[in-house]
Amino acid sequence: MSIENKLKDLGIILPATANPAAAYVMVSQSGSLLFISGHIAKRQGAVWAGKLGQELTTEQGKEAAKLIAVDLIATLKSHLGDLEKVKKIVKVMSLVNCTNDYTEQHIVTNGCSELLVEVFGEKGKHARSAFGVAQIPLGACVEIEMIVEV
Repeated sequence: MSIENKLKDLGIILPATANPAAAYVMVSQSGSLLFISGHIAKRQGAVWAGKLGQELTTEQGKEAAKLIAVDLIATLKSHLGDLEKVKKIVKVMSLVNCTNDYTEQHIVTNGCSELLVEVFGEKGKHARSAFGVAQIPLGACVEIEMIVEV
């Protein structure tokens, strides 16, 4: 099944892609690798702000990470034109805005990882890091960046 059909089956409509908010690009290509800039959590078009372990639950964080995965896929499609050009999702790095005693960053990040595997199958299985941080730009609850082979 094509990736586009898989997205359709999952009921995912890719949003318009974001423009860089500062002096960077959304995708930087080096050889066959794409380095996709960090995408912050958004809900209903606005920044999804909050701190895990304080205002937000792990399940809300996981949903935020899933929504970021959709945005990352949209950025990939915008850059490549065709998602079938993706050979492998190589690495995902997740930053979780959380309290000092919060320890479920890996579960939050599963929201992104699980969707990437659902959409890309074996090509979506990736290495990853998940960090807890004191703050993310604009107070977002989660930020995720990705490395992709094409």
